[in-house]
Amino acid sequence: MKNIVEIENVSFRYKGSDKGLIKNVSLKVKEGETLLLCGASGSGKTTLIRLINGLIPHYYSGELEGTVKVAGRDIKGTPLYELAGIVGTVFQNPRSQFFSVDTDGEIVFGPENIGLEPSEIKRRADLVTKDMNLKKLLGRSLFELSGGEKQKIACASVSALLPDIILLDEPSSNLDWSAIEELRTAIKKWKKQGKTIVISEHRLWYLRDLIDNVYYMENGDIQGRWTGEEFFRFTDEKVKVLKLRPVRVEEKYMAKSGEMSKSEKVRMILDADKDSILLKDFYFTYARRSYLFRKKKPTQADADILSLNIPKLEIPKGVVVGVTGKNGTGKSTFLRCICGLENECPGIIVEGGKLYKGKRRIGLSYMVMQDVNHQLFTDSVEAEVLLSMKNEDKKRCDEILDSLGLLEYKDKHPMALSGGQKQRVAIASAIAADAKILLFDEPTSGLDYSHMVKVSELLRNLADDGRTVLVSTHDPELIDLCCDYVLSIKNGRVYSLEKCSRMENVKIAL
Repeated sequence: MKNIVEIENVSFRYKGSDKGLIKNVSLKVKEGETLLLCGASGSGKTTLIRLINGLIPHYYSGELEGTVKVAGRDIKGTPLYELAGIVGTVFQNPRSQFFSVDTDGEIVFGPENIGLEPSEIKRRADLVTKDMNLKKLLGRSLFELSGGEKQKIACASVSALLPDIILLDEPSSNLDWSAIEELRTAIKKWKKQGKTIVISEHRLWYLRDLIDNVYYMENGDIQGRWTGEEFFRFTDEKVKVLKLRPVRVEEKYMAKSGEMSKSEKVRMILDADKDSILLKDFYFTYARRSYLFRKKKPTQADADILSLNIPKLEIPKGVVVGVTGKNGTGKSTFLRCICGLENECPGIIVEGGKLYKGKRRIGLSYMVMQDVNHQLFTDSVEAEVLLSMKNEDKKRCDEILDSLGLLEYKDKHPMALSGGQKQRVAIASAIAADAKILLFDEPTSGLDYSHMVKVSELLRNLADDGRTVLVSTHDPELIDLCCDYVLSIKNGRVYSLEKCSRMENVKIAL
């Protein structure tokens, strides 16, 4: 088979960057090959993806040396619209590539954009809908879809272009286990059709038996090359030394996942010697309801339309609780209701003998969002932390920043920091607000293993200081590292709250 992608002696540095991202990289991909790019965050995987699809140099400018040929075309002289029918890309966040507001429009957007005849557009839409089992998603608003459903539509919109090459950049980072299985099914179909597939990924378990060759990147260079068979025989210890997520950890949790039957009772296992926090009447619905004079808050009587239905739940204090469940099952809604972001939720929290309801819940808890950019407002780290204090105390502010390794950045703009540093700024604000319950929504989404370990240590330290931490996650590695309990939510209801055995004294050479 001939090479469909040829990267020869390529170096690239983004405009305004002092350091080179790619250093003299050479890589060849054969037609019909499925290739995995792996490595720590910042190692250059996404930059390679952008070189293949032409976003470098046509969108991301910088200093490019060497040659990149895709299907015989030199990307430097090939406009993006010519590559559109050859290379399709599914990004980490499917929302970033949507151009329509409904599923049908998004599936046919690509074929329409390259000027195909209406009959051919319809033929391709019907083909993709059948191949990817999308009938139930047709006619839906993109804004109403779960993360997994959005990813399926993103894959379908790429498939409708019938590209020879499909690029996947961290495609599983926001998906639950069942959605990952659907993604795996899509990859298998593309592979069977003879597509050339390049996948940049941190999660590895679902790619077993699919990968032909593996390229390991570090500091902008390819440091390791193996066949898929060789790579997936590596022990977890060897994989961790490479700063990659283990291959087999997730499979252990896959066996535990299952659907709750209507007759099955909720399982609750708590420590008798732990004080607890009581949650009552956590009901919420996204459905619009008619009312005459004023809005009526949802109750258990509205069970048929409730997105969240938790009459009563006890959570131990001073622990880390992993909140798990499928995409769209109510995890984020649960966290938003606890911290008071959904003011129509009538929920009551009893903590330390005090009752918190309505706006009072806001002072008790603090939520660190998946995208912390949405909650940073000021022009300096110090000002961000002081904003959360009832009474400004610069000495206390310095102590908090110092404990989180942020003191040297106190005068910097929060947006000038790295993603992990921004996350710590949000946590500093939570501590400054004296929040007793800290909520994290997918804090390790898209992170490599070494950064996941750092996040787990931070969550563990917060719990050891007496705070109660709830973390919504799809990453069983994170549960292994730091969670004391796992709270499973299915269809807006609590399925179980169980004690879990953590990995004790984790020592990894990173």
